[in-house]
Amino acid sequence: MTTAPSPVRPAVDGPTATVTGARLRAQDRPSGPVGTTDGQTPVVTRVADVAAERVTWHWEGRIPRGKVTVLDGDPGLGKSTLTLALAADTSRGRALPGGQKAAPPASVVLLSAEDGIGDTIRPRLEAADADLSRVVVFEHLRDLNGDLRAPSIPRDLDAVERIVRDEGATLVVIDPLMAFLGANVDSHRDQDVRRALHGLATLADRTKAAVLVVRHLNKSGGPQAIYRGGGSIGIIGAARAGLLVATDPDDEHRRIVAVTKSNLGPKPDALAYRLVSDHSLGCAAVVWDGTTTHSADDLLAVPEDRSDRSERDEVVEWLTDFLSDGPRSAEQVFKAARAERYSDSTLKRAKKAVARSRKAGMDSGWMWELLPSAVRASTDEEGEGGPSPEGGHLRTSSGRRDHLRAVAKGPCATCRADTDRYGPAGKPLCSDCMQGGVA
Repeated sequence: MTTAPSPVRPAVDGPTATVTGARLRAQDRPSGPVGTTDGQTPVVTRVADVAAERVTWHWEGRIPRGKVTVLDGDPGLGKSTLTLALAADTSRGRALPGGQKAAPPASVVLLSAEDGIGDTIRPRLEAADADLSRVVVFEHLRDLNGDLRAPSIPRDLDAVERIVRDEGATLVVIDPLMAFLGANVDSHRDQDVRRALHGLATLADRTKAAVLVVRHLNKSGGPQAIYRGGGSIGIIGAARAGLLVATDPDDEHRRIVAVTKSNLGPKPDALAYRLVSDHSLGCAAVVWDGTTTHSADDLLAVPEDRSDRSERDEVVEWLTDFLSDGPRSAEQVFKAARAERYSDSTLKRAKKAVARSRKAGMDSGWMWELLPSAVRASTDEEGEGGPSPEGGHLRTSSGRRDHLRAVAKGPCATCRADTDRYGPAGKPLCSDCMQGGVA
């Protein structure tokens, strides 16, 4: 009869002893190889045996070599055109914008599910002055019967790696990622996408090629750009860098590429570019337009509706005026705003721009007061020519409506004392009546 090996037990030196392979007593070690339940043997790497390496960049601060980078953006913004511009620069060894130095010309491998080679990919590469001999498109695999099928991830990553090595490629573009995920990969299931991208990351690490995968944005409209890519959060989680392409909020004809994630270095400035028509080739080309201060989160911030923004701006002006003589109780502010038919929600949005609240005392309620910046702006505006009457209300020289100031004195609507001020409802009020909360 064969005796099973004794279970592994730690050599105990005390109640907090650590278990390591070196400290196991000889008689406690298994007699054969240690394996998992399915017969596989674990492989480990001792960190001391690995030489330290510096991160190298295909595009400085944006696309690292030997890693996976995700490029997100809505359809129609020129993501594919941008990736082909990068492919063209790679094929020629040209310097990239933002500080990346020129490198030796290298090949590029494309996996494209949405664009035809003849009518779209080649014209765009030609418009970007690519070396076409250095760009290959992985379209199909042919089986033993001669039938063709499209490549899928992770099933065909070995074939992708062979192409990368054979071509000496330093850049792989997968556009879009979702089109190449295998039928058994649920793009919204974290475990599935991480398993698929682990194979992609391993390919990048072994070949030292930069792998750039393209995604469309989801419809969530969330405030943080890193969560806006389609599919599982595991996609950007597995990538070491992330980029976003969006329309410049200040210029609808300009595009901005900003960094959403950078695990390997500080985030660089966002870069602007324009898509310029090449009429001879019937396609667009990328023309870089310098750096910009926009962040990825700024670019995807949901803009206020124009009418909402207009109403909020009006309430900002009203609130600035109402608080210009000093703090008011929150009750007074809300009462006065309702008298002007301003909604509570708009008032609260306006408060964020020009005011803050504080406790007047332990037994007192909340007081609203102007932010220091709003006080200075109001004072500066008053000195630029002062208020002038217009249309029954008062407007300053900049055209703001001014409820609280007037030119000529008149009787207070409450106590009949002389006053040169208006209350929040547009009636003349003296300072004493305003401080007393009379509307």
